[in-house]
Amino acid sequence: MGSSGKLEVEIEVKCNADKFWDTIKDSAEIFPKAFPNDYKSIEILEGDGKSAGSIRQVTFGEGSPLVKITKEKVEAVDDEKSTLIYSVIGGDLLNYFKHLKGHVSVTPKGDGSLVKWSSEYEKNSEEVPEPNIIKEFALKTFQKVDHYILNA
Repeated sequence: MGSSGKLEVEIEVKCNADKFWDTIKDSAEIFPKAFPNDYKSIEILEGDGKSAGSIRQVTFGEGSPLVKITKEKVEAVDDEKSTLIYSVIGGDLLNYFKHLKGHVSVTPKGDGSLVKWSSEYEKNSEEVPEPNIIKEFALKTFQKVDHYILNA
C-alpha cells in the first residue's frame, strides 16, 4: 500500500489576478502555443475544458521527462473565488499514483497576484518517490504564465 501526501506551491506573480485566472482557465488553448516545449497539446475530450465535468487530455512536450500523457477531469470551478479543482483520471501519472487531485487558486496581491497550487495524492507503492517533480513543474509553469501575460 502506498502512502498519501500533499504538495503545495505558493508564488507571487506580477500579473493582475483576473488576467492570470483567465489564462489558467484558457490553458487548453494558450499553453500549447505559449509553452510548446512543455505542452505538446491539450485536447478537450468532454465539455468545454473550463467547467466542471470537462475532461482534458494533456500531451506533454520534451520538457517533461517522466510523464507524456495525462487525462484530467475538472471537478469544480469557481470564477468568483478564482479556484479550480481537477483530478487525474488517466495517463502516465496513474502508473505511480492511485489518485492525484490538484487545486489552483489565484488571488489579488498588490498590483500582482498570489497563485497557490496544491495536490493531494496516494502513491501506488512505497517505492514511488515523493512527487516533487510535479511541484517543480507547476511552479515553473506559473512563472512562465506570468512572463507570457506580461509580454503579450
